[in-house]
Amino acid sequence: MTRLDRIWNGWRSQYVNESGTRPTSTEGSVFTQILHSGMSDDEAHIVHRGELTFALLNAFPYTSGHLMVLPYREVGNLEDLTPAEATELWEGVTAAVRAVKEAYRPGGVNVGINMGRAAGGSVSEHLHVHVVPRWSGDGNFMTAIAEARTLPEPLSESAQKLREAWPT
Repeated sequence: MTRLDRIWNGWRSQYVNESGTRPTSTEGSVFTQILHSGMSDDEAHIVHRGELTFALLNAFPYTSGHLMVLPYREVGNLEDLTPAEATELWEGVTAAVRAVKEAYRPGGVNVGINMGRAAGGSVSEHLHVHVVPRWSGDGNFMTAIAEARTLPEPLSESAQKLREAWPT
């Protein structure tokens, strides 16, 4: 008989209990579904809203504070953005980096875009820029051997920290 190890993450109960508030529409990308779900920014973990773009936490983060900046309009490629969307997107990415640095004091920050499925884009129809705080030695054995990540805080706490640190 194989021994089953359990990792208790009590904060995950919030996710399970809120599962009925997740978007149920199948129209558009998951990001578009979130925007049209009727959820509050707190429920959706939206950290910032601009005129053409917004920032929200990744629901399946690599680390605490992992967020994404994206246009409201569903476009798959960087070159499909209007000049105004491109300008606001990069201003949002810069603000997100500042907020992550202020809120988490990481040793570094990854900023990246995966355009298209072949590039690793899981929601390739809706361009999004990842902003991920990183620390030296933050890769741990859990992801490599147990296909699990351990995170020290719930998404609601991450969102609050980033909202408070967002540059005005």
